[in-house]
Amino acid sequence: MTGRGHPDRGREFDRFIGRLLIAVTYVAVVLLTVGVVLLIGAGISPLSSGPQLDLGRLAADLVALNPAAILWLGILAVIATPVSRVIAAAIGFARLGDRWMVGIAVAILVVIALGVASALAAA
Repeated sequence: MTGRGHPDRGREFDRFIGRLLIAVTYVAVVLLTVGVVLLIGAGISPLSSGPQLDLGRLAADLVALNPAAILWLGILAVIATPVSRVIAAAIGFARLGDRWMVGIAVAILVVIALGVASALAAA
């Protein structure tokens, strides 16, 4: 992603996004690993039907070190990784003044939001 007239800023931003994605991926892997280890330690098979996600209780369950909550946080981090990439790209393109690419990034976010909304409505 090199902006028109700003190749150095574009490369710098590409590196930033790469580091962001690597960091979020590592955090997700650690959370998933800790969650699975804690589930096994609690005598729960991570391959069983799986714990239900309750966003309203997630913070309290995390404070209580509930293994399922840690596992869900890792799963949510995995899901958030590509979305954070698109958000970061939209911000980067806006800073570079590339309105066309900002529009495309926003359109991608709208499609993702519509997918999430339709999945929630179907549930």
